[in-house]
Amino acid sequence: MIRITELRLPINHAPEALEEAILKRLNIQAHDLIRTDVFKRSYDARKNVALAFIYTVDLSVKDEEKLLKQFANDIHVRPSPDTSYHFVANPSQVKGSDFVRPVVIGFGPCGIFAALVLAQMGFKPIVLERGKPVRERTQDTWGLWRKNVLNPESNVQFGEGGAGTFSDGKLYSQIKDPKFYGRKVIAEFIKAGAPEEIRYVAKPHIGTFRLVGVVERMRQEIIELGGEIRFSQKVIGFDIQNDQITGVKIEGHPDLLANHVVLALGHSARDTFEALHAAGVYMEAKPFSVGFRIEHPQSLIDKARLGPHAGNELIGAADYKLVHHAKNGRAVYSFCMCPGGTVVAATSEPNRVVTNGMSQYSRNERNANAGIVVGITPEDYPGGPLAGIEFQRALESKAYELGGSTYEAPGQLVGDFLAGKASTEFGSVMPSYKPGVHLTDLADALPPYAIEAIREALPAFEKQIKGFSMKDAVLTGIETRTSSPLRITRGANFQSMNIKGLYPAGEGAGYAGGILSAGVDGIKVAEAVALDYLSQ
Repeated sequence: MIRITELRLPINHAPEALEEAILKRLNIQAHDLIRTDVFKRSYDARKNVALAFIYTVDLSVKDEEKLLKQFANDIHVRPSPDTSYHFVANPSQVKGSDFVRPVVIGFGPCGIFAALVLAQMGFKPIVLERGKPVRERTQDTWGLWRKNVLNPESNVQFGEGGAGTFSDGKLYSQIKDPKFYGRKVIAEFIKAGAPEEIRYVAKPHIGTFRLVGVVERMRQEIIELGGEIRFSQKVIGFDIQNDQITGVKIEGHPDLLANHVVLALGHSARDTFEALHAAGVYMEAKPFSVGFRIEHPQSLIDKARLGPHAGNELIGAADYKLVHHAKNGRAVYSFCMCPGGTVVAATSEPNRVVTNGMSQYSRNERNANAGIVVGITPEDYPGGPLAGIEFQRALESKAYELGGSTYEAPGQLVGDFLAGKASTEFGSVMPSYKPGVHLTDLADALPPYAIEAIREALPAFEKQIKGFSMKDAVLTGIETRTSSPLRITRGANFQSMNIKGLYPAGEGAGYAGGILSAGVDGIKVAEAVALDYLSQ
């Protein structure tokens, strides 16, 4: 096939206009064009240009070789890369029924794709998920949001689908992906019911409610292929002999024999991290970020980002990505921006407050929200691999107290935050966080260097998005689970540095950040597991 890039068309173009543009671009006739697939569609909404879609298109034509020679010097006409997925093993290569089945711990995006690819290759994985199936888990999560009742084993962090289920469902990433594993992730989501457009839009997302059904259908495929999903099975320990994993200990259940274990834990499985550390598994502290959620009217963001194109239904709600390097050496940046979304309660431990953001597929809620976070390093929390967890816990406990010790989150208007005084009433922006926001002074919610950096960054962001530092915008505390505070280090074979058969994976192990990259890492680890089986 041939790939054409940088095809520009008016945003409201007729359906047949794309084919007409291809024919004109290549100077061929309609009967020469065999097939067309849109690989990517983005948009150009700069204020001084006409609103336009920009297409990358893969197509089949008659006499492709001749056409490619004709355009040999055109960088926008090239052979299409092979983006199809190729399994590294197939069921005929799998050992007999007596082989020890692989175990996947965790059923978030990484665990789902590790288990799915292992199942598709015939390895019949066993998945251990400490939380509940996604619909039961949703009910428990609403219990915190509506009734201030936390279930420590079934919440935004734990349960089928992982933390990504209660998010914007973003499926874009900046990871290097030369083998196009991301296309495999997208294809499986579409097969399970996600909208077809996520295959080609520049910034695809699914949304929370749609993700629920998608995750259920992916679970069903794993089961139909011989895999098992065991819910409410919390791993509390590991059997290791001669630097080889031999089994896992499950709370309230017999030990499970295992010599290939995928650790798809997510970034909040703190007790499991502690169990791994106690078992001698090598890990190290890593940088992460902490901060607040900020909310503005979505209309303000749309106007600032899209100008005269704000409100165009073909573009949808605008997003942003901001970064500021503060004078004190700290980087402040926007994290997990959710257009037309809500700020949600995301704690997994009693008497602590954590925020996150999520959007539905429509992205039509009144407010835009994003994390405004400050980068920190292990030098800020010395004490070994688990020190970052204690650092997070201390901040989350403080946020619980500042919020009134009811799971309400502490909040402050941006104008008051910049002025250094407590807020007493909301203005034009009403916060979306449930169970609710308790107005206070957020100066004590984060270390002084973080407060200083954010106070400097907000006016700086105003220069990029007019109204960003508006007095009535709301800061809600706190955001601490931006990424894992540690890395369970692995080698080139994807196994733990010092424990054979243990495969750290995904966001919790420090190798992903977001749904797409976690899914991609799950695929890579599944392949490594399969190849290790075949080598024995």
